[in-house]
This record gives sequence, C-alpha cells and structure tokens, in this order.
Amino acid sequence: MVEPLKKNGRIERRGPVVLVIMDGVGFGKYKDGDAVAASMTKNLDALYASCPWTKLKAHGTAVGLPSDADMGNSEVGHNAMGCGRVFAQGAKLVSNAIASGDMFKGATWQKLVANVKQNDSTLHFIGLLSDGNVHSHIDHLKAMVAQAKKEGVRKVRVHALLDGRDVGEMSALDYFDPFADYLKELSADGTFDAKIASGGGRMVITMDRYNADWDMVKRGWETHVLGEGRMFPSAHEAIETLRKETGAIDQDLPAFVIAEDGKPVGTIEDGDSVILFNFRGDRAIELSRAFDEPDFKEFDRKRWPKVEYAGMMEYDGDLHIPHQYIVSPPAIDRVMAEYLCASGVKQFSISETQKFGHVTYFFNGNRSGKFNEKLEEYVEIPSDKVPFEERPWMKCAEIADRVIDEIGSGKWDFIKLNFPNGDMVGHTGVFEAVVCSMEAMDLQIGRIREAVEKSGGIMVVTADHGNADDMYEHDKKGEVKLKENGDPKAKTSHSLNPVPCIIYDPCYKGEYPKELREGLGISSIAATCISLLGYVPPADYDKSVVDLG
Repeated sequence: MVEPLKKNGRIERRGPVVLVIMDGVGFGKYKDGDAVAASMTKNLDALYASCPWTKLKAHGTAVGLPSDADMGNSEVGHNAMGCGRVFAQGAKLVSNAIASGDMFKGATWQKLVANVKQNDSTLHFIGLLSDGNVHSHIDHLKAMVAQAKKEGVRKVRVHALLDGRDVGEMSALDYFDPFADYLKELSADGTFDAKIASGGGRMVITMDRYNADWDMVKRGWETHVLGEGRMFPSAHEAIETLRKETGAIDQDLPAFVIAEDGKPVGTIEDGDSVILFNFRGDRAIELSRAFDEPDFKEFDRKRWPKVEYAGMMEYDGDLHIPHQYIVSPPAIDRVMAEYLCASGVKQFSISETQKFGHVTYFFNGNRSGKFNEKLEEYVEIPSDKVPFEERPWMKCAEIADRVIDEIGSGKWDFIKLNFPNGDMVGHTGVFEAVVCSMEAMDLQIGRIREAVEKSGGIMVVTADHGNADDMYEHDKKGEVKLKENGDPKAKTSHSLNPVPCIIYDPCYKGEYPKELREGLGISSIAATCISLLGYVPPADYDKSVVDLG
C-alpha cells in the first residue's frame, strides 16, 4: 500500500488532466521518410506554436534497456510513463542473467534440462529470431542452445518466428542462415542434434496479443506443436519460396514446417521441455496459456502434450502466466495509478484492442486488474481485424468520441488514452498509410483539445517511442536506401528519436514557468501528470517537465 499524495497548493483546475499518448510518434532525424513531418497536422502544429513543449528521451537507458543503441518500445515506454522511474527491463535482465550464469543455475532451467535428459527427449525453443531486442534477442537463444549442449541435452528444436518489424522488413535470412549454420556446427560432433523445426511471420502465427485474434495462436500451435502445414527441407528454402509466391514481407510470411523424408523434424511430444524465449509479455501470454491450461477453451488444441513449459519471464505477475519462467521480471512497484487511487483521484483509461493493455497492464507496472474498482474504469474499443495499412485511421475517432463524452461527464480527474496509429501503421512500412493515420489522429486531437478547453482541464500530449517519424532506411551518410525499382526501402521498426511532451493548459494563470525542463525521459510523464493534478509527486519519481520549485 502507498500513502496518499499531498496537495501542492499551486495548481487546481475545474476539468480533468487528459494524457494523450500518440503511440510511435517522434521527431524525425531525416526529412525523407518522416511521415509525421510530411502529414498535415493542423492541430498539433497549433499546439507546438502556442503551448509549452519539450522533447523527451524514449529509448535505450532512458527506458531501462541495455544501451542507447536499443530502440524504445511500447511495453517499456508505458512502464516508464506509468511508474515514474526507470527499471531494468527484460532485455537487460536476461542479458545479465546469462552473463552471470544465474539463468542456468535457476531451478526452472535445471528442471527443464533434467526432464529431457531423463526422458531422452527434445528441448524446444519458440520465439522471434532477430536482434531487435524488443521481444527477444538471437544471442539469448544461442547462449541457451550452447548451454543445453554443455549440460548434456542431446536434441534441440527451434521454432523460429520471422520478425521484419523490429528489424528490416526483409532481413529474415540475415538471421536464419547464420543461425542454421550455428546449429549445424554445434551438431557436427554427433553428440548433439539441433535444427530449426518450424517458422512463420510474427503477424501471421503465434504472437497475437490482448486476445485480438486467437486464430494466430491456433496456427502457431498447429505449426510448432503438431507439425501441420506446408513442409520444406530447410528454413532458407521455405522463406525464399514463400516470399516469391506471396510477395509478403517477413512479418506477414505464411507458416512453414521443416521436414525430412516427409516427416516434421520437430513436433512437440509428451516428455519434452519447451521454452518460449521471448522476454516481452504482451505477445507471449496467449501461447503460454495454451501450454499451461488444462481446461483451455480458446481453440481446439487437438493434442495437448505433457511437457515442462516455461517462458523466458513471467509475462503476467497477477495471473501468474506462465506457471514457470527462467528469469524474474522487473519488480515494478508504487506506480502512478496506485498513488492516485490512494489519493481518491478518479481515473479513466481507454484505447483500442491493439494498445488497450498498454494503458492498463503495462502502465500499471505489468499488473492486471485495477487498484480500486470504485475509482477506475477501463474501456477497450475492439480493433479491426484487417491489415493496418487498409484502415490506417484505426479506431482513433471512436476513442476520441468516448473521451469527449467522459470529459463532458465531469466524472473523472485523470483520463489517459492511447492512439495506436503511429506505431501499428508505422510497422507496415507503407508511407502513404502512415501519413493518413497521422492526419486522422490529428483531427481527433483537435476535437479532444476543444473538449478540454470547454471543461477547464489540461491536456498533456506525448508518445512512448518513435516509429512513424522514420519510415525509410538510411545509409551511414544519411542517404535513403533504394530498392531495385528505385523506390525507397521501407523501415518498419521503431526509431531512436525523441518524442514530444506538450502541455495545453487553457486556464493557465502563471502557476509554473512556461519553459519546461529539458533533457528528461518519458519516465517524467508520471510526475508531470501528478503535478498538474495538483499533487506533490513521490520523492523518488523522475522530475516533472513542469518546474514547481
């Protein structure tokens, strides 16, 4: 339990503080490929021209990642904004656990290894094969496979998902080919047998989130566990063939199964051990449930093998998903929402399905559920189940409709919302669609601004990381990389760029300097919102951008 916050005696507004999170919207480093700058954003432009604003760091060490070469992401970004401090995050925790050897000394790792040695069975790894460091890192997988061999495991199978989202859109073979060679080298002495067993694009199989499309998980189960689907002699041939046939980028490539003599090389059977090596939780929870739950009802598993299953981390600390995990997640405590509930602040949170968990679960420190049922309300607007480039406006109008109604109701002190447009459409790599998504979002920000003005509230506009601001690949000289046909090479991953923090306060009476603090990270958002709500932030929270002395 946390203590109630003290009033700051400086700021008091008739209306609510409204936190608008523009997912994936930063300040581009390059003019070419900056879809945010290329968009007609009349309302945002007006806010920049008339309101105090600053830039915030949203990547690397500012959000708890190992180095400033690591792009930010929505999970760690919302963690930082919601808890007001920087915690070491999944990528760093796993890297440290491997470097120290603690991972391999842990009871769960030892249990899974002992299981396959006792049964002379297979150790399976499932996860995203890239170095994007958002959901996983290939170096973590390589370290675990090597350790498994060292400890006497005889057979390993890897079920590898294509990324093309946190890394280059057509970069899969840059990871699959060297990794296949790595497994072949480890297996050369005849005492160890390691192979890639199945795969597919991360937006087609396995990695669904927020219960948006359980068919994705079903397809993954059929591919990885049952070995059902189109068969190929190697991952290289599968990727090359499916690319030619479909024209799809990596994240959208269909599923495939690796087979020898017409039989899958790596179905998951009774007595096996399985590790989901993704460290990020949102796209790992559903598959974990399929392995863990005896009375699972989301789809027909056809066969539920009796295995020892573990996630890289505990993906949901409240629901304890999965039951077993290799590395303990960050223990994020004393988040902003808990302090606000202790202080009697009424809170409303909303997004569409694709980012609903970000303004609830991640914002609350990887915690499911509410701190106070009487003081909080969560609303999820169902997302469209179509490619985001086909509906780039997504549900931003529906989100704004509800937010405007809630502002007008006078029920809430604090309202937070996430517009997923810049991130979800940004990941498609379709520049024109991203521009459309930005302009659609801008219209809704203008509507919300009017409602905030009418209510006598304050609006804070920020983002969790960049993406839409960096849509083309650039070389070391800053020149746009081109495809063979002369078109710009699309960039589908997040950027390392800073993000905005704008304070729209129509009832401002000089209570704080209009010059906002500079050089801060997005973890400062919590203290900023607490200050604007009229309270003193916890002493160990990172500084507010608003200087109240």
